[in-house]
Amino acid sequence: MDSLALGCCTAAFIILFLPLSASDDRLVPGKPLALGNTIVSDDGVFALGFFNPSNSTPAKLYRPPAARLPPAKPLALGNTIVSDDGVFALGFFNPSNSTPAKLYLGIWYNNIPELTVVWVANRETPITNSSSYALMLSLTNALNLIILEGNNGGRVLWTTANVTTSPAGSSTPTAVLLNSGNLVIRSSNGSTVWQSFDHQTDTLLPGMKIRIKYNTGGTGDRLASWKGPGDPSPGRFSYGVDSDTPLEAFLWDGGIVVSRSSPWTGYHVKSFKQQQLEVAMNGSDVIMYVSFVDNGDEIYATYSLSNGAPPVRSVLKYSGQYQTEIWSSNLSVWVVLMKWPSAECNLYGYCGPYGYCDETVAPIPTCKCLDGFEPSNKEEWTRGKFLAGCRQKDLLQGCSDSFLALSRMKSPDKFMLVGGGRSTSEECAAECRRNCSCVGYVYRNVSSGGFRRDATMCLVWAGDLIDTGKIGTEIGGETLYFRLAGVTCIFHISYGLCTSDAAKRRKSKSIYVWDTSVPGHLGLLCCNAMQTNRKVVMQGNDYYIVRAGKNKKWRMHKNIRLGGMSASNETREDNPPHDQDFPFVRLEEIVLATHNFSEACKIGQGGFGKVYKGLLGGQEVAVKRLSKDSQQGTKEFKNEVILIAKLQHRNLVRLLGCCGEGDEKLLIYEYLPNKSLDATLFDDSRKLLLDWTTRFNIIKGVARGLLYLHEDSRFTIIHRDLKAGNILLDAHMKPKIADFGMAKIFGDNQQNANTQRVVGTYGYMAPEYAMEGVFSTKSDVYSFGVLLLEVVTGIRRNSDCETMGFPSLTVYSWNKWNEEKTEELPDSSIIDTSPDEVLLCVHVALLCVQENPNDRPCMSSVVFVLENGSTTLTTPNRPAYFARRSAELDQIRNIQTSVNSYTFTEIEGR
Repeated sequence: MDSLALGCCTAAFIILFLPLSASDDRLVPGKPLALGNTIVSDDGVFALGFFNPSNSTPAKLYRPPAARLPPAKPLALGNTIVSDDGVFALGFFNPSNSTPAKLYLGIWYNNIPELTVVWVANRETPITNSSSYALMLSLTNALNLIILEGNNGGRVLWTTANVTTSPAGSSTPTAVLLNSGNLVIRSSNGSTVWQSFDHQTDTLLPGMKIRIKYNTGGTGDRLASWKGPGDPSPGRFSYGVDSDTPLEAFLWDGGIVVSRSSPWTGYHVKSFKQQQLEVAMNGSDVIMYVSFVDNGDEIYATYSLSNGAPPVRSVLKYSGQYQTEIWSSNLSVWVVLMKWPSAECNLYGYCGPYGYCDETVAPIPTCKCLDGFEPSNKEEWTRGKFLAGCRQKDLLQGCSDSFLALSRMKSPDKFMLVGGGRSTSEECAAECRRNCSCVGYVYRNVSSGGFRRDATMCLVWAGDLIDTGKIGTEIGGETLYFRLAGVTCIFHISYGLCTSDAAKRRKSKSIYVWDTSVPGHLGLLCCNAMQTNRKVVMQGNDYYIVRAGKNKKWRMHKNIRLGGMSASNETREDNPPHDQDFPFVRLEEIVLATHNFSEACKIGQGGFGKVYKGLLGGQEVAVKRLSKDSQQGTKEFKNEVILIAKLQHRNLVRLLGCCGEGDEKLLIYEYLPNKSLDATLFDDSRKLLLDWTTRFNIIKGVARGLLYLHEDSRFTIIHRDLKAGNILLDAHMKPKIADFGMAKIFGDNQQNANTQRVVGTYGYMAPEYAMEGVFSTKSDVYSFGVLLLEVVTGIRRNSDCETMGFPSLTVYSWNKWNEEKTEELPDSSIIDTSPDEVLLCVHVALLCVQENPNDRPCMSSVVFVLENGSTTLTTPNRPAYFARRSAELDQIRNIQTSVNSYTFTEIEGR
């Protein structure tokens, strides 16, 4: 092809595949396409222009970079500059589509359908005059970006106001929109003289800094929210760090602190795993690295992402909530990964002095008092008003050298940084002991972080502990060493560990202090005035009860191990022989593991008792402490425990051990971190973790676990309380059936049974069981059908349907099926996802909830259909409660408390 000479250049006519936004897609007479310009198709996919593929000299085919703004080429209204990777665009926009228009210069995501602005230049001075259509963004030789009315010296509407000038005779400066979304002005020598990342608005992008410069003495950088959904001007709320406490992030409403982060004490890595967010990330893992850096000139917070991550942003909403969001290309929405404050008790000082917000409690975090404290105003506390905080239970005088270790805590406000950055944990504790006004300390080695001066951190507090909290293990937290006053007795237990080892000589009440004066050391000191001649001490890895003045001691435990390993081979006088294949754990071990059933360790409670998180043999466990009012006898309890312990299936929660001393009955289960299906499925933010693939795997896992109980275990076991709250999710979102407190065992030839004690949860109970007390494997099948409908629809079994005019979810679902409107049933987050599988699950669920037990399938058939699919399923009959609603059913009342991941249901007679 003959070429057309352009000076020393050789030019050719080509078509480019270029995902850039267009200024024009027409070439008309009188408007030729010049070198350096392009014509872009309406959809932004293709571009026409000149380019040089080899960067040769003389050039052959040339296209200037689209992300640059040279001084001689201003940006006009309607045009955009796009970063090299096509992710970000710079241009003028009208956020509210108002008339007359309010125009702003901003940066937004170029390939996301909804306008998502991440930076605004003139947010306080929108352009509203009639000459706005002659707007130009220009780069001057004085290294300033300016917005002009027109291109010939019109009025300046906005400028970067730099004082730097380009040297005379130097090459041309440029403004560049980087792939990070940062707009920078570079001088002729390539140095950056101005960047938009230093002038944040409401959004924090990866690589952007929130900082305090040492030489300014100011308040530091802050994000400022928009005033409203279509108004980018600064709103009420701001987010950033404060010069007085630069290791913390604050959220302000004007000048009032709304919420506060825990002090930074290391390099945090937060991982959002595939099984949690694969619907948003197309199966990729995303890791967010968050850190504080001190380089001598400034201290700043920043974050970065792992390679290949989809768009992630942190934005301060005009409503006052700070959110980290990720773009889901499948759903075409921003998915919230984290929001702050996440609960009402996360608000600053909400729980008052010595109170803390327990974030491990679901569905609603709540205020609690630190161990050894009680509400200052119990009446106000019960009414949900916590500002008065907590007071010490026993107002004893003195200044103790002992500390109570509180793990996974949000450090309180008003700390002092001491120790010079080279202290040990013992020196940090000594620093606090040195001053009786010191109420606690936190020690952390941060040598792996980016903190310039401190390889270690020692934070100490004087005065009341304000604005602390209990943080979930998936988020982090610190160990707060809280100073004990004088000889304050904190823990009250029902067994006299300080008394004789013989059961008949035990006292009913003893009081103990946890002594953690040396981090890593744990002891129990007896405070009972009648028994001060005995105490508990640790020697090596063992604990002993020691009697003062006499050469006698009793070992409290020996190598307690769980999950297939040996238990203690020493037994108390009142501990009967037990199955050697199953560990019976001593009460003392559980007392130690749960900090004597501390409220800080409690993760659930209900009619049968409470559940605590603890650490036994280095393994995290859930300890279920049955209420003394439980009607289950000791013999029945132990026989049932031994039987259930032999059940081994990947979809059943594993029972690791038990304790049955005196009137105490405790069960030790494996601890599962992802809470219950109930806590995830019906939470607006957590439910996004459940895409259809995850939901379908949960459905099949529960079905396999139920099949094992019904047909594949040594006995036929009827669960009798299958519900979303009793399906726990492990770290990989795999389901495990929990809570066998109501389970019944059938003999080889037994088909059903009758009971005078109807137990279970209303809405999940089969009609024949709820009304007649008759239960069988088909009762569990009915419960599974209700659970299956909940997973598909995201609707609770009763309450949500009543607002739609239906008595229950089963009736609502059958009605949609009967009207051939099944496509209206799936949860909005899984619409158009595997419709055949969703339809199959609805069909199976409606077969399971048929009123006649004989019409319901057995679990082996259910598992087969779910695993293999079927086109020959029968048409379901009307579900139970459809034709009639017995007055007797209205008397069935479920008394349930669901906290975190464990639920219990109280037994009631019919």
